[in-house]
Amino acid sequence: MARTAGEVNAKKTYHYYDYSMLFLILFLVCFGLVMIYSTSSYNAQRIYGDATYYLARQALFGGAGILIMLFVSKIDYRIYIRKLPIIKLRPITILYFLCVMLQALVLVFGEEVKGAKRWINIGSFSFQPSELSKIAVILGTAFIVNLAPKKLDKIWGFLRVCLFMAPLVGLIIVENLSTGLIIGIIIVSICFVASRKKAYFIISGIVMGGLASLMIFFVDFRSTRIEAWRNVETHELGYQILQGLYAIASGGIFGKGLGESMQKLGFIPESHNDMIFSVICEELGLFGAVALILLFILLFWRIFIIAINAPDLYGGLIATGVLAHIASQVLINIAVVTSTIPPTGIPLPFISYGGSSLLVILFEMGIVLSVSNQIKIQR
Repeated sequence: MARTAGEVNAKKTYHYYDYSMLFLILFLVCFGLVMIYSTSSYNAQRIYGDATYYLARQALFGGAGILIMLFVSKIDYRIYIRKLPIIKLRPITILYFLCVMLQALVLVFGEEVKGAKRWINIGSFSFQPSELSKIAVILGTAFIVNLAPKKLDKIWGFLRVCLFMAPLVGLIIVENLSTGLIIGIIIVSICFVASRKKAYFIISGIVMGGLASLMIFFVDFRSTRIEAWRNVETHELGYQILQGLYAIASGGIFGKGLGESMQKLGFIPESHNDMIFSVICEELGLFGAVALILLFILLFWRIFIIAINAPDLYGGLIATGVLAHIASQVLINIAVVTSTIPPTGIPLPFISYGGSSLLVILFEMGIVLSVSNQIKIQR
């Protein structure tokens, strides 16, 4: 039976909100807190006299990050590219130049750790400006591409985007090549999705790979990591890699049980940071590791669904950039822990200890949820 005009007009339009993605995010944050306590309690008790030292700090950042995420998710994401009424500048422009300034400051006043300056100390709080720069790159690249997407059909359009991002990316690469690699992946992913011509990306990838190789092999501490990776059992710096592999192998199918890891007791240095996945494998086994990877895949799927259903190109490109960021970090971290690639300092998103990293990731998740909240459905 055909519906009357009144029945058709009675349909209401609702704003969609991806609650399934929100649940995945909250679960990953909570799981990360559990694993941080499990991996850090021994060292925290030994160094600070408080087994919950790292847990409490991460929980504080996690709680603040979740509140920020929920707040950001209710803001229209297009506000970042609208000119502010008084100063006539876009928020993304302000954020970009702020990140450039912070990256320059960290090169001059930053704390040197393991031969590289990446942190700025503000009282008892340490902040890594390159984490904030990831947000600027995602929003900025999406904005530039959104202005003239057809220009990306030629390589000059891609080079134009790279030119705008070059000052910020260049400052990051000087001291933090691994983060520069992540940011490069974000830029290329956004441009690749927006471009109708894909062939020139192969050439661009070869050139970028060659430049990255030069920066690895002609810098002492980076080339040393390659040697350690190639000679894990004999090189003095291969100790951490080897202990991580011992942890993975000893976990078996179902693991030793939560909190029962032996390698975290001083064998794996700072096991609550970049090497936390190896302890997950030891305590929860192959089953726990695969379950965690599946959770990440579900999260990627939800972000992908939001990207392809975004109300405009800008929203879709933002979601693409966030997807590239999270996915590349997960892949690189797991590859490093399993000794598939040479070691580099990339944390496991939501899981590894690190306040600035967690805050930035949750902020990005808030932006993606904001994109989902602008998708309109009829009921």
